[in-house]
Amino acid sequence: MTPADARLAVLGHPIAHSKSPLLHAAAYDRLGVTWRYDAIDLTTDGLPDFIGSRGAIWRGLSLTMPLKREVLPLLDSSDPLVVQTGSANTVLFDQRHGRRWISGFNTDVYGIAEAFRLNGRSRLDVVQILGGGATAASAIAAVGSLGATRVLVSVRTTERAAHLVALGAGLGVEVAIGKLSDAAASGPGFAPDAIISTLPNAVESPVGFPADIRKRAVLFDVAYSPWPTSLASSWYDVGGAVIGGLDMLVLQALMQVRIFVSGNPDLVLEHESEVLAAMRASVELH
Repeated sequence: MTPADARLAVLGHPIAHSKSPLLHAAAYDRLGVTWRYDAIDLTTDGLPDFIGSRGAIWRGLSLTMPLKREVLPLLDSSDPLVVQTGSANTVLFDQRHGRRWISGFNTDVYGIAEAFRLNGRSRLDVVQILGGGATAASAIAAVGSLGATRVLVSVRTTERAAHLVALGAGLGVEVAIGKLSDAAASGPGFAPDAIISTLPNAVESPVGFPADIRKRAVLFDVAYSPWPTSLASSWYDVGGAVIGGLDMLVLQALMQVRIFVSGNPDLVLEHESEVLAAMRASVELH
């Protein structure tokens, strides 16, 4: 049974910029529950002790960098998207088999795919992704669900992203790995209809895309603080289409709320449209 005054938190480093507490507070206020959700600065070294020391009042955790992969050995069970992407951004505490049980979920895939859909991009074909971390893996799964057949992942160190090729193969998506320094010159025959930047907040993109790409391809930038990023500004300069990181953040948080409330990411909340509206208003997203 979920405690009436459950505790939750978002963990990561750095974490001061996080808007997750605003989103979750708005959701629980609309749902009429008195749950507390905090932001806690935590590095990889402290994660096992933190998770292992949570008491019965704790219901769950949101995870951001650098913890989405490091949490995997600490989980008792993982949803299929966690297994597929090797990334969990949500932890649920409950009771199973007579003991405390730790479940892992990935809501980033839903957040990315649904943000594309809500911005009128329900079908993709060729996609370029900047960065090769945990969010990039979720982005490949997300665009695969939207029909993408080819993905170029542009990274600083190509060897560290080699596992993404196998991930794509399992999804029926052809994934190639290239250097981030060459991202704006991908070669003839490669014309992305979407570019996804998974570079962290406050990290300046080293890539300058030509105007024809910025006018043609939608930019999905997962960063949101500060906003606009330099990459987003370059798209705005030519009237290009941009999907901001707040769209993804709100939508993945909505699925987290479902998980924390019911334990089921697919179970729609009571008055979910009103909950979503309250979450969007809390971060001034209209």
